[in-house]
Amino acid sequence: MAHELRLFFIAMQFLTRVPAPRWVGFEPDWLNQSARYFPALGLCVGAVAALVLWVAGRVFPPAVAVGLSMAATLVLTGGFHEDGLADTFDALGGAVGRERALAIMKDSRIGSYGALALLIVLGLKAATLTALPLALAVPALLLAHTASRACAVLLIRWLPYAGDIDHAKAKPLAQRVSAGGVSVALAWAMLVGALLVAWRPAQAPLVVSSLLLAAGGTLWCFAWLRRRLGGYTGDGLGATQQITELLVLLAWLAGLGGPGVAQWLA
Repeated sequence: MAHELRLFFIAMQFLTRVPAPRWVGFEPDWLNQSARYFPALGLCVGAVAALVLWVAGRVFPPAVAVGLSMAATLVLTGGFHEDGLADTFDALGGAVGRERALAIMKDSRIGSYGALALLIVLGLKAATLTALPLALAVPALLLAHTASRACAVLLIRWLPYAGDIDHAKAKPLAQRVSAGGVSVALAWAMLVGALLVAWRPAQAPLVVSSLLLAAGGTLWCFAWLRRRLGGYTGDGLGATQQITELLVLLAWLAGLGGPGVAQWLA
C-alpha cells in the first residue's frame, strides 16, 4: 500500500505542479509504474475544474465561470498537456521528416501550427463547456479529465518511445507500462463512468458515447504518431490527452438533446 501511495504521489508530481512529500523519492522505473495512476490524477484535476466551475457558475455568467475553471486547471498542471499539444502540432503540422519533427518538438518556441492548435482546442473546450448546462458540465469534466489520461497511457503501451534518449534522461518520461498498469488506468475511467451512471442513469448514453469517441480519438492519435514518428513522445501524449478530453466534452454536448437527458433537465 505504501508503494502504491508513492506511485500516486510520483504521478502527481509528474502531471501537476503539486510537489510530492520528501519520503517519496524517485526511481525511473517508479515513473513507469505510476502511469497506472495518471487517470486518477486526471480525476483530481477534473474535480478542481468542476468545483471552480460549480462555485463560479453560481456567481458569474457561464463564459466567465468556464474561463475561471480552465484557468484553475492551467495553474494546477502548468499547462503541461497544452504545451505538448502545441509542440506536437508545430512538429507535425508541416511536411517534415521524422528527425526534423523531433528537433522541432525540443524547441521551446511556439510556432503558427502550435498557436492555432491551442486556439482551436482551448476555444472549443470553452465554447462546449459554456453551452453545456452546469449540471452536465460538472460530470463531463470529471469524465473528460480521467478518460483522456487513460487514453495517453494506452499509447505508452501500444507504441515504442520515439524521442531522443538523451532528451528523455534530462526530462523524465514514463516509457513503458505493463498490461496490468493499463488495466488499472482503464479501470479508473470505467469507474468514473459507472459512478456517473449510478448517480444519474439518464447520463448513461452520454458516458458511453463519450468514451467511444475518446477511444476513436486515441486510435487516430496512435495511427498519426506511428506514421509520422514511428512511436510516441511526451508531447504526443499531451496532444492525445487534449484531443480526447475535447472529444469527451463534445460528445456530452452532442447528446444534450437525447430523450432521457432532455426529460431529466426539464
